[in-house]
Amino acid sequence: MYLLDFSLTFLLAFSLSIADTLCAPTQFPIQVPAKDAPRKLHGRFIQITDMHPDPYYKAHKSLDTACHRKKPKKKKDRADFWGTAYSECDSPLRLTNYTLDFLDKHWSSEIDFVVWTGDNARHDNDHQVPRTPAEIFDLNRAVAKKMDKIFASKGIPVVPSLGNNDLWPHNIMTAGPNAVTNEFSSIWKQFIPFPYHQVFQRGAYYSTEVIPGSVAAISLNTMYFYDSNKAVGGCNSREADDPGNLQFDWLEVQLKTYRSRNMLVWLTGHVPPSPGNYYPECYVRYVELSLRFQDIILGHLYGHMNADHFFFVEAVDLLLDVDQGKKIRMGTSDEDDLCDALLNDFGELPKAGKTDLDQYGVINVSPPVVPNPYLPTFRVYSYNISALRGSGVQTVDRNQETQKKRGRKPSHHRGDHGNKETYCKEEEYRHSWKCILNNTWHSDPDAPSRRNQLWSPLGYAQYYIPDLAEGNKSLKPDFKLEYTTYAATDLHPLIGEGEFNYPVPLKNLPKALRTGPVEKASTRHTSWQI
Repeated sequence: MYLLDFSLTFLLAFSLSIADTLCAPTQFPIQVPAKDAPRKLHGRFIQITDMHPDPYYKAHKSLDTACHRKKPKKKKDRADFWGTAYSECDSPLRLTNYTLDFLDKHWSSEIDFVVWTGDNARHDNDHQVPRTPAEIFDLNRAVAKKMDKIFASKGIPVVPSLGNNDLWPHNIMTAGPNAVTNEFSSIWKQFIPFPYHQVFQRGAYYSTEVIPGSVAAISLNTMYFYDSNKAVGGCNSREADDPGNLQFDWLEVQLKTYRSRNMLVWLTGHVPPSPGNYYPECYVRYVELSLRFQDIILGHLYGHMNADHFFFVEAVDLLLDVDQGKKIRMGTSDEDDLCDALLNDFGELPKAGKTDLDQYGVINVSPPVVPNPYLPTFRVYSYNISALRGSGVQTVDRNQETQKKRGRKPSHHRGDHGNKETYCKEEEYRHSWKCILNNTWHSDPDAPSRRNQLWSPLGYAQYYIPDLAEGNKSLKPDFKLEYTTYAATDLHPLIGEGEFNYPVPLKNLPKALRTGPVEKASTRHTSWQI
């Protein structure tokens, strides 16, 4: 039986060198390019999430012991060499290293930044080998060291976020400064811009310009919104110093500042915003800011769910829930599985012709590297850089656009939700953020998130390891394209078309898709285009 006094250093050294694991990461600050020599942009970025490296994972051990010990008689009950798909086991260190090495070899020269959305320690799923803060920090430090070597040291911004399993005990984090903010301030020093270190010490959130002067990524600490964290107040409006409220106040200032600078923003974090994940009042604040600043928010990128998923934040979520039993929302329904929940949730959406897009924001949830419960996965997003080929970058003054459109107040159909003018006078509702927030929204049908233009998201390609169980000591697994959200015809330039920015580099496409132009819009890999 493995005990924690069996050196973690030895276990980590199984796949990572001792120097790489235990030494503090080399401090490579993100290099902001000089204005007269901007770095070449590729129009792509990676999202990677939920690696969950496990130094105690052993091939051929029992799935019932988190793949840590005992060798079952039946092969189907044993752990596979590179990780065990569809199980509750975490990632062997060799899988984590192989994934990052694959990204280094095939993608590091093809992308502009990396969104890394947390959970870089194993789950607390083996009571015989309990986790410790030292182990959690060591695993995070080892992965950060590798991310630094592969990306940040080459001038590629890396945007990490704190996961619920990056904490001890998991899910629980008190207001900062604390041991967690202090430790991760050191572990991620090379990723966090210097001006944000003081803010990070307070709450483990920060912002960074991934394309200087044009696009920023805001890394949120979703632990202060997550309803499994019982150490916080849940964004109660009467608790101004609640860490969730302080973070939303900070986020509002960030969004206003970026808007005044005509910059665009990606919102990132670990736990995605939904009524099933966030405290109710924290969820209201997230939805309100998302819709109020819809004109500058390019998208929302999250992990945690260990599922390939997307859903919506909606204006209806800002209405008073007078009839609580009527709504079904992702994460709160009683359906037996994700499929039933999705059918109910999306079945309530209005028809295309009746949809007011001002009232929606799309939350993208990437599946994990850990093969729990599916297969190892990562995503590569693409975005529009075609306008950069001209004489210069053209920007839209969002402040002038709002003055021309005069903005709008969030006045929506109340229906059975109750009229705010009436119910907000009652004690039960008057202190809710739903009654307090009434700011002008900057919704804009011409925003980059809604109309294709410079910096607009174009889609993503998702890669996975379908043959994970077939690997062994002499046979490495292979990441393959699972699907893209592009039509096959969009993967190549049209005949006679000039300069073309490939959404997926040809070398990273299956052989069947490398030669263009493609006449069929749909293939096995592109049937999900949107």
